[in-house]
Amino acid sequence: MVNFNGTLVDKSSPLFSEANRAFRYGDGLFETIRSFGTTIFFWEDHYLKLMASMRILRMEIPMEFTMEFLAEEICRVVESEALSGKPARIRISVFRNDGGNYEPPSNRVSYTISAEEIPDPFFVLDTAPYRAELFKEHYLNTGLLSTLKTNNRILNVVGSVYARESKVDNFILLNHKKQVVEGLNGNIFLVEGNAITTPPLADGCIDGIVRKNLIDILKNESDYDLREASISPFELTKADELFLTNAIMGIQPITHYRRKEFNTAVAQKLTAKLNAKARIN
Repeated sequence: MVNFNGTLVDKSSPLFSEANRAFRYGDGLFETIRSFGTTIFFWEDHYLKLMASMRILRMEIPMEFTMEFLAEEICRVVESEALSGKPARIRISVFRNDGGNYEPPSNRVSYTISAEEIPDPFFVLDTAPYRAELFKEHYLNTGLLSTLKTNNRILNVVGSVYARESKVDNFILLNHKKQVVEGLNGNIFLVEGNAITTPPLADGCIDGIVRKNLIDILKNESDYDLREASISPFELTKADELFLTNAIMGIQPITHYRRKEFNTAVAQKLTAKLNAKARIN
């Protein structure tokens, strides 16, 4: 079932007209969230990010969009999909209502919530070979809009097609300044000695929730020196570890980049700490 504006609808039922603004103009955004039954991982962070993103896009936030209301709507979908007591991927999509051309007739919104089962109830580090390469065909923009999860993910789609054709697991994206930004589906972290670096939001990376929580963890870890700083492609091969993060997989080590093979020791330690933080939240 899909929750469409508070009504549970069969997934096979048509929901939108051709005038849907998310379809026509990418005039929408989304959050992807991990849950276990009715426990929503990092829910407050996801909720605050969703509200902030709506404000940036000048969307009208409905009065009922409280953290408690949306959590209840998520739980309704989880239960309708028989996922109580099971791990799931939740997607909340918000989009401006139909009408208008580029200029919408109003800023009122609709929403959908969907859920699907995933294998593991907590973050599990996958240490199988995982190869990434540099994506040079297209570049990300810097600026505030690039940090939002809008419906316009065409670069990620095209990059994913290139990755499949190139027989690699992921591509590392660059911005127009040729700085490392992120992977196709997650933020990137570089480990060199005890220094851990991730690109700043100003370089155009998604404001990821696991990125945020991992930064919070590392700020309280005396064993590591965290830096939010621009990364040159030349620094990638000098790293001891490279890994990606997102709300579903948690941490995904990159084991191979070009001719170099990386270890996963820091990623393993941080996965345990991330799971502990997720349980507290």
